Amino acid sequence: MNKIFVSVICAGMLLPIVANGQVSTVGGNESLGKITDYTPDSALVLDTGSGETVHYKFAKHVTFVDKDGTTIQSPALSKNLRIKVHYLKQGGDLIVDKVTLAE
Repeated sequence: MNKIFVSVICAGMLLPIVANGQVSTVGGNESLGKITDYTPDSALVLDTGSGETVHYKFAKHVTFVDKDGTTIQSPALSKNLRIKVHYLKQGGDLIVDKVTLAE
């Protein structure tokens, strides 16, 4: 009986540690730059002015917003267009879930 009780207590103490280790998308970040390459509904490459381009993949559902904050449907993204992306890091990938047109 004592062994079971001790096992349950130990498992309960380890649960938050294990659960926390599995979370890979906490918060998010934003970047501003010009599109250097774009594959519709798949990926884009952004020149943020740091000297190196940054590669992003699109989430299943991406929200597109114009510069006034109004949600828009399927914008015509193209090279050299200035945008701001909100992204989450999942493993080694940067996953975009929101694109704001800066122009």
